[in-house]
Amino acid sequence: MIEYKGVDYDDRHGGAFDRGSADSYYGRVRSPHEFVGDTYSSPMKTIEEMTNAEIDAYHAGYDYNEELGYKKVW
Repeated sequence: MIEYKGVDYDDRHGGAFDRGSADSYYGRVRSPHEFVGDTYSSPMKTIEEMTNAEIDAYHAGYDYNEELGYKKVW
C-alpha cells in the first residue's frame, strides 16, 4: 500500500496505481488500464472494464510519479 494525498492505494505490480506510475515514468500518455495479476503475464483490463476507483488509482499513480519527477533516461 502507498498513501497519496490522504488515500491508501494498492501499489501491487500490475495494478492501476502501478500502471499509472509506470506510464508516467516511461513518458507515455495517460491511458488507464491495469492487469488482473502481474504486468504482461495476466489479462489486461482496459478503461471500459475498470471501476471508477481503479481509474482514480491509475490517475493517482500517474500524478504521484509526475510529482516525484522520476523519468526514464533514454
